[in-house]
Amino acid sequence: MNTSERLAEGLVRAHEHWNAVHDHSSPHRSAPPAYTIAFSRQCGTYGAAIAREVGNRLGWAVYDSELLQHIANDMGIHHKLLASVDERQENWLADCLEGFLTVPHVSPTAFFHKLMKTMLTLASHGNCVIVGRGATKALPAETTLRVRVVAPLKHRIEAVEQELGLSQKDASARVAAVDRERDGFVESHFGIEPADPANYDLVLNAASFTAKEGADVVIAALEQMRRKAALAPVRPAAAPAEVHNHEARR
Repeated sequence: MNTSERLAEGLVRAHEHWNAVHDHSSPHRSAPPAYTIAFSRQCGTYGAAIAREVGNRLGWAVYDSELLQHIANDMGIHHKLLASVDERQENWLADCLEGFLTVPHVSPTAFFHKLMKTMLTLASHGNCVIVGRGATKALPAETTLRVRVVAPLKHRIEAVEQELGLSQKDASARVAAVDRERDGFVESHFGIEPADPANYDLVLNAASFTAKEGADVVIAALEQMRRKAALAPVRPAAAPAEVHNHEARR
């Protein structure tokens, strides 16, 4: 399967999942929320490839670039406008000139609010994988496996060299720029240090694993999280009187 076919398949699966989570007639709405896997990744680790392998194994939709497309559709704008305020700061004039001529500007604040609402909606239904966009911080820790994919700098630069056919100098500059933009997005919106391993359930060194092997590790971690949750005591719900009194004091 070539790259365009994989993208087309991913968009179809993401579209089906998007429709499912917006189907308010679903008989499963009262069921406890299922798990979501959220990925944070350094440039050159191909964390998205691991995420897609996990999604394929589990039969879950994977939201990476598709997430922007769905938000754009929901907001009624061209997706390239969102790319300009996404975690990867695309060049506005180069990529969005057409959009300037046809639709209004989208502010970073409006995009961020819509992004958070969309990710939380998806996570409330679960059974999906979300890549980047601060998902590891934004989504509830109780039902989210938070994965950080890293690798030594030399490994990452070589990976970008090979994928894009760049010189070592250009690949090094690209890795630094993408890392800076992604980390800046998380730091500015969530106030956390993306490199801090305490912010994740699992930190995976991509230099030590293939995408398939990395997916094995992630799925094993998910199963362990599920087992621990199944053994945890159930907290009693608040008594109706307590809820009523709380509301009365507001």
